Amino acid sequence: MIKRELNDNEYNEYYARYINKVSANTNLEIGYKEDEKMIIDFFSSITDEKLAYKYLPEKWTIKEVFQHIIDTERIFMHRFLRISRKDKTPLPGYDQDIYIDPSEANTKSIEELLKEFSITRSYSKNLINSISKENLKNMGFVSNSPMSARACAFLLLGHSIWHINIIKERYL
Repeated sequence: MIKRELNDNEYNEYYARYINKVSANTNLEIGYKEDEKMIIDFFSSITDEKLAYKYLPEKWTIKEVFQHIIDTERIFMHRFLRISRKDKTPLPGYDQDIYIDPSEANTKSIEELLKEFSITRSYSKNLINSISKENLKNMGFVSNSPMSARACAFLLLGHSIWHINIIKERYL
């Protein structure tokens, strides 16, 4: 499945800021492998001192941003699974901010976070590869808006790019 096959009516316009970060020619399966390498290389290259840095007191540390990327992948893959299986139960949004403190991201080493990400990504790639092209088009409701399974998957690729760009601009 190629990103250019995705239609604007398959997701809420709020998510366009993430989805539009992904090249139109991106193949979903290859994109997840390339994105995984990019994320691992990027976070592995940051010093321990910088991983604990916040550019403003109310903002997250880089470790917390990484944990957010991991948690968001878990949530959207849950949505992806349910939508791809034709579950029409409306799925709620989530408050990303309340996830940060109990995640205890700042107590984890970068190696622990990288392992957590790699395990999560392995699950995601396996799940994506198990869904037919036809079922990737299935539609559900997320945060009171229509969303396709494939939009959930492409959104995550753009979500990591979005946050890595913010880290580069504001943290490093």
